[in-house]
Amino acid sequence: MTLKKILAKRIKTQGSISVAEFMEECLLHPEFGYYTKRDPFGHHGDFITAPEISQMFGELIGLSLAQAWINQGQSGSFTLAEAGPGRGTLMVDVLRATRNIPGFQDAAQLVLIEASDHLRTVQARTLKDHNPTWIKHIEDLPEQPLFLIANEFFDALPIRQFQRDRDQWWERHIHMSSGKLAFTHVTTSNHSELKKRLIDTKDGDIIESRPDSQRIVATIGTRISRYGGSALIIDYGNWRSHGDTLQAVKQHQWVHPLSAPGESDLTSHVDFEALALEAVPCKHSELTSQGIFLKRLGIDLRAQQLAQNTHPTKKKEIFAAYDRLTHPDQCGHIFKVLGLFPEDEAPPPGLTE
Repeated sequence: MTLKKILAKRIKTQGSISVAEFMEECLLHPEFGYYTKRDPFGHHGDFITAPEISQMFGELIGLSLAQAWINQGQSGSFTLAEAGPGRGTLMVDVLRATRNIPGFQDAAQLVLIEASDHLRTVQARTLKDHNPTWIKHIEDLPEQPLFLIANEFFDALPIRQFQRDRDQWWERHIHMSSGKLAFTHVTTSNHSELKKRLIDTKDGDIIESRPDSQRIVATIGTRISRYGGSALIIDYGNWRSHGDTLQAVKQHQWVHPLSAPGESDLTSHVDFEALALEAVPCKHSELTSQGIFLKRLGIDLRAQQLAQNTHPTKKKEIFAAYDRLTHPDQCGHIFKVLGLFPEDEAPPPGLTE
């Protein structure tokens, strides 16, 4: 049995499925899901995330959150959380960078939000010296100040896609055609959010929404607004959803999203405007490119420090990683950073000039 056969049987029995349902099965099916059976990260996986590129990324994020904690009065106990922590690489770098900040790690309760049992095992090995706690649902976060990282987390949440047809919307679904998975369209109720998008779209345009993001970001925003803290959301996308951004990666190569269910990573661009609105009453920063964010935090100096007294080959690797993280033609522009923070506080460092 394969995931494609499981999906084909479901479609035959129940009819076409939404893009969100397809993504959910492909990524988290108990037996054949992409994240439930493998470690997809790094050179030997299917893609490389920023923490795998260089330790500088996680170190600077850690220092940004630690300074936000100091600026907010150094709360006696708080949650240091990461949503979708991958191998745990980013959190290791955060903890190394903040170990000499007085009181920070003593006050921190480390919580990892992870749905994959396989990745939990990997994270346990990576963070064996730091005693993390795992939760699967955002609502299980402790009721206390929250300092949270979400790096390339929201892009993997399932999306729904809608295509405009004059003054109406059709939802994009997946069915079977000649024995293959294929896109189709079904009618949908034109709820208020879709009607609003008639203003900034034209006939044939596609927009996307994430059913789970509202609940997740609302919980984060409520914790921060009520108890204090900050969140750093780092992902690729734009201020508002526009166009078909569903994409799949397998072994570092782009593939068709329907070609290998459960064997390729499925993601789409993040709608940061939706996240900001869903986080109310929490305040949000301006959307800032990753390159500018890291430069404001001092990545130039950190790269120079790491490169001092090193072998020329290692020095070249350090500055290649620096370019990859910050240059506009690489990850520096396509990846954006959004900060969440309480109404009476400033944005996390790196998100203001």
